[in-house]
Amino acid sequence: MRTDITFDSAGLKLAGHLYLPAGEATGPRPAIVVGHPASGVKEQAAGLYAERLARAGFVALAFDAAYQGESEGLPRGLEDPAHRVEDLKAAVSFLSARDEVDPDRIGALGICASGGYVIPAAATDHRIKVVATVSAVDIGRQFREGADGHQDPAVIQGMLDAAAAARTAEARGSGVGVFPLFPATEEEARAGGQHAYEGWQYYCTDRAQHPRSAKSFTWTSVDHIAQFDAFRFIDLIAPRPLLMILGREAITSWMATEAFAQASDPKQLFWIDGASHVALYDEDKYVSPAITKLTEFFHQHLTADGIS
Repeated sequence: MRTDITFDSAGLKLAGHLYLPAGEATGPRPAIVVGHPASGVKEQAAGLYAERLARAGFVALAFDAAYQGESEGLPRGLEDPAHRVEDLKAAVSFLSARDEVDPDRIGALGICASGGYVIPAAATDHRIKVVATVSAVDIGRQFREGADGHQDPAVIQGMLDAAAAARTAEARGSGVGVFPLFPATEEEARAGGQHAYEGWQYYCTDRAQHPRSAKSFTWTSVDHIAQFDAFRFIDLIAPRPLLMILGREAITSWMATEAFAQASDPKQLFWIDGASHVALYDEDKYVSPAITKLTEFFHQHLTADGIS
């Protein structure tokens, strides 16, 4: 029940997979926009969650962000948080115009960095009636402070120096500068700790690698990312419901728990024991309870009359 689709986001054509539930519909259905992790593509975690949500009765849309995957945008590998937020709103617009979808029953799910992007998208777009995240991070804080929050401040200053130099070099005709997102070898990945190793394993081995997932970002991404504050306006989501799902073993969970404390009711924080940040991308023993909770949450709040 998967269909290839495209839609416009700020002048760029984005590529997506639209998942439809099996069986005859009695009318327009509730729908979920699913955002992928920063370097991911629609064929990875976002597609897995979208397909599982479609099995549960929702129309679900997974798509490639602008500048990445099969979507348009140059330079390739640009990670622009402002555009990523716009992409989510554009996905809502696409769903709102579909006959299969009830435009008053659209929710959003963000995974990893998209867990940070869906917050400002929903905070300022009231068409998103319910919001959920899995392994949510603020990519701005992750770059500034590290995945565990203990990064030496000199690291981001050095990256901003490099980004500035890359902009000058590009202006002088040297082309677009990029930097790798993952270690080159398993040995280097293991030396970087659990989070670095799991990211490398997911994106760079047979576990889940995909030829179109980003293995590098442009240096110009860094100054876009460094100024981003994903959870600044999380309180604006209320009175719409918010669910944040986290793994107990995720070293990134501090960002989402701090954000959750700033959110207003109604809100839920759901922990999955034993799960790390990346385990919630594809390991069924952790994904299945996450899907069960998401299905319960979305069914509860995307009722025929809108927000319950």
